[in-house]
Amino acid sequence: MPERNEPLRLIEFDPTAADPADSMPWSAALDSYSTPRDLLDMLTLSLFGRGVQPYYRKQQLDRVRPDAPLRPPDSRIARSVIESDSQSILVLGDGWTLRSDRWADKSATLEVIAVSDELAERIIGESARDAEVATDTDQTSVKMGFWHQGDRGPVRRALPVTTPEWPEIRGNYSAPVAGALDRLMASGPKDIRGRLLLLHGPPGTGKTTALRSLARTWSPWCQADCVLDPEQLFAKPGYLMRATMGAEGEDDESDRWRLLILEDCDELIHAEAKSSSGQGLSRLLNLTDGMLGQGRDVLVAISTNEDLSRLHPAVTRPGRCLAQVEIGKLTPAEARSWLGDTPADVPAAGATLAELVALRDRAESIAVRTEYTDGGMYL
Repeated sequence: MPERNEPLRLIEFDPTAADPADSMPWSAALDSYSTPRDLLDMLTLSLFGRGVQPYYRKQQLDRVRPDAPLRPPDSRIARSVIESDSQSILVLGDGWTLRSDRWADKSATLEVIAVSDELAERIIGESARDAEVATDTDQTSVKMGFWHQGDRGPVRRALPVTTPEWPEIRGNYSAPVAGALDRLMASGPKDIRGRLLLLHGPPGTGKTTALRSLARTWSPWCQADCVLDPEQLFAKPGYLMRATMGAEGEDDESDRWRLLILEDCDELIHAEAKSSSGQGLSRLLNLTDGMLGQGRDVLVAISTNEDLSRLHPAVTRPGRCLAQVEIGKLTPAEARSWLGDTPADVPAAGATLAELVALRDRAESIAVRTEYTDGGMYL
């Protein structure tokens, strides 16, 4: 019986071969753990690896139409794999091979290998043509990217997000905060002096709403992406590079800045972050004021509930922040003006935006309080 694992072998290439792949032995093994999707990978990679079709193209699609074929007209499906969360096809053509993966979240991935780069580009273009749902022309939304660490590496999904215009929500903030945000909203690429935007204050004061409005205001010159797992972003250098450079298959937007939004990442920037978060804080600082930051037009927006005095001094040092805004409660006078004719008792210390919305809408939480007596038992 042959050994399951062969010893490592070095392959010496024949320098006289026209293509290095001609001198490379190629084999693939299937076992009981292999899946039909693994077989699709092998069938595709064998042609690419042996140099039969040496050119590769990839494109990511979002919001794909259910009836989109994801392949050129009149092409032939050689293999099809349907699973609970995906559908994959392998399509063979004259000098090209297409792998299409359609996912449950309505996204899709197209991969093409071909005998020439021009052919690969044409096939992937025909496969992607009219595949996505038409972009919504509603001006109240902005297309934002959402990053997370997937099973096979960093993943970005672009979704439309409802974003308010700044004049519509300016009254949600106290006068000093609104003035600071006025300046931030009016900033452009030529006004960038620091790479970090720090919004801090108690929960419910409107930090996220301000960031959504900022994404809309800056959309002509800056692409806003929200990172769902910032602790993973700064723990994995490869993830960090992908997020700052952009995802594969995106349109060439080299002239646009990128705004990475990190919400409620208190552990990354508090005073003890260096010891508790490992290299996370160092990589954040390098992105905003180091070699990586100088190499890319990237801004980082962080929202936190921490008080400024509890943040790491390296984060708040002069020159690091483009904006450093504490968003607090509205004063009693501002709160009463916000409520208008709504009868409500405003606390003497003022109120947060969330508290004012609850007062206006008379929102009540669903709660049950049960009292127990000494003489009984609750089962």
